[in-house]
Amino acid sequence: QVRLLESGGQLVHPGDSLKLSCSPSGRAISGYNLGWFRQDPGKDREFVAASAARNGSTLYADSVKGRFTISRDSTKNTVDLQMTNLKPEDTALYVCAATSRYWISEKNAMWDYWGLGTRVTVSS
Repeated sequence: QVRLLESGGQLVHPGDSLKLSCSPSGRAISGYNLGWFRQDPGKDREFVAASAARNGSTLYADSVKGRFTISRDSTKNTVDLQMTNLKPEDTALYVCAATSRYWISEKNAMWDYWGLGTRVTVSS
């Protein structure tokens, strides 16, 4: 079992930037593919970004491409999501995910461990 701890969510204004962090408690990030999803009540969990452990490759949803960047910080043992030019439609509960599978994927079913999330609200 991998316990994922997210942090960084808060209320921001449109156009602002924000960084979220996620750390697998007691585990090294090097052993896992790590990703970010987001969810609003009544909606399906939506893929945001992912980072592969084996080669550092990344994957982004079209809605965030060019605005969000996922990165690994081995010194802090975190996977971070740097979000820029935030929009009201980015408002959601952002949830960290992990898997030891070979590939990274946009599909929820391909991720094995989930955090509880950190809330981001973008509002003027």
